[in-house]
Amino acid sequence: MPEKQKQKRRTFTAEFKQSAVDLIAKQGYSINAASESLGVDATTLRTWHRKLATPQPPLAEDATVAELKAENSRLRRELQRVEMEREILKKATAYFAKESM
Repeated sequence: MPEKQKQKRRTFTAEFKQSAVDLIAKQGYSINAASESLGVDATTLRTWHRKLATPQPPLAEDATVAELKAENSRLRRELQRVEMEREILKKATAYFAKESM
């Protein structure tokens, strides 16, 4: 049986990551389209986007109902993600506290 070749983990510069995020945020590419064109996994690109994309400013008081609904939906998704991350951190903290005793 041939031995599996161990693939070297690719590393990317900060400039490359920011350029990839700019494709999505500023040029309107979807994550999947940007992923295919850059040769980077979509999950990795999604993580970079979450970390590096500039947060959207709150809407002005004269925003339309549709804009407010869209922002509300976005904020709910973000809240759900942050709450899930917090729960994971709580569990990890409890696990490592238990291990150190």
